[in-house]
Amino acid sequence: MNSYGILIGLSLAVILSYLFNLASRATRVPSVLLLLLTGIGLRQWAEYQDVNFHVPKTLLEIFGIIGLIMIVLEGALDLRLTRDKVPLIRRSFLAALCMLMAQAAAIGGLLHLWLGASWQTSLLNAVPLVVISSAIAIPSVANLTGEKQEFIVYESTFSDILGIMLFNFVDQEDFLQGHSLLTFGRGVVLIIIVAIVSTALLSFLLGRLREHVKFFLLFAFLILIYSLSKQLHLSSLLLVLAFGLAVNNADLLLGWVRLRTNWRGFTAEDLAPDLHQLKNITAESAFLIRTFFFMLFGYSITLANLISWQLLGQGVLIVAVLTALRFLYLRYVARTDLMPELFIAPKGLITVLLFYSIPAQHVLGDVSENILFVVILLTSVLMMVGLIISHQKPTEAIEF
Repeated sequence: MNSYGILIGLSLAVILSYLFNLASRATRVPSVLLLLLTGIGLRQWAEYQDVNFHVPKTLLEIFGIIGLIMIVLEGALDLRLTRDKVPLIRRSFLAALCMLMAQAAAIGGLLHLWLGASWQTSLLNAVPLVVISSAIAIPSVANLTGEKQEFIVYESTFSDILGIMLFNFVDQEDFLQGHSLLTFGRGVVLIIIVAIVSTALLSFLLGRLREHVKFFLLFAFLILIYSLSKQLHLSSLLLVLAFGLAVNNADLLLGWVRLRTNWRGFTAEDLAPDLHQLKNITAESAFLIRTFFFMLFGYSITLANLISWQLLGQGVLIVAVLTALRFLYLRYVARTDLMPELFIAPKGLITVLLFYSIPAQHVLGDVSENILFVVILLTSVLMMVGLIISHQKPTEAIEF
């Protein structure tokens, strides 16, 4: 293909993704699912045309990391921190934490019994399969309103952050030794400090920069800090969430700071003109990166490898265990409404990123990209069913 052919392909991909978003609103079929299927279709067309194009794993990881940052930032920029939101934030955090721990233990136990791998290896392979993907969940609940939407946004974001923290904890060489908790605790304290400092720095840049081009400079600093933190094995997604919440709640935070420290620097009014534009650019960037990531991931899947009853059975078993545990928590622990919360626990971008981060010595050949794809596919279908059912009945308030 020549340069113009590649440009035509990229343009068509973006147009298709936009049409998929419109179709998703009307049919409740997740646009991500349509992007994945499109990628698989493109792979079949390429093989038929004898086009040899391999998707490098590094390229997928780069798109995935940037997409994750943009999507979490997009979700955080839509959330307001008010006193009446504290119970909702607490409930969503506990839901993400409890289900993550229970599901990781259950799937890790299955892998341990099935493959005979060590507990550390089993848990490292289980964590990517249980983390809720905010990259899929947040855009998919755009049509929900009130606490239902906010609960999913908070829960999926917390699940991403806690999932990365759990993955980093299990990945420690001294995982089964007592002082591993001390090492992990130091990392948590350090990332909180980094989050506070980087949020203050980025907010200052946003309020003070007057150049015409500044938002992508801001994104560059955010990605730089995120990547440096990841090199230190810190849960750097926390700083993305903190920055988004700080900017969207600048009036509350700066008012609190000014009250206690006599702050006379930039004000919330300085940030206000740029906030709307920042939200738009973040949403556009997240849409673009998400489009290419899921199409490329679908393209990387070989259809012939998916046609296996054993593979499908394994995927169904994993999703059944995850859904059963989610039902038990929502029904008997949280005592909340089940529709559509029970079904909105999709796996996706964060699942792929964590899977690619598993060290070579802990990789299980029986847990491959094909199982990831089946789990992503099945959880996306469940989410579609939940959204359709929820759309057909009157919206009820969440009861805890």
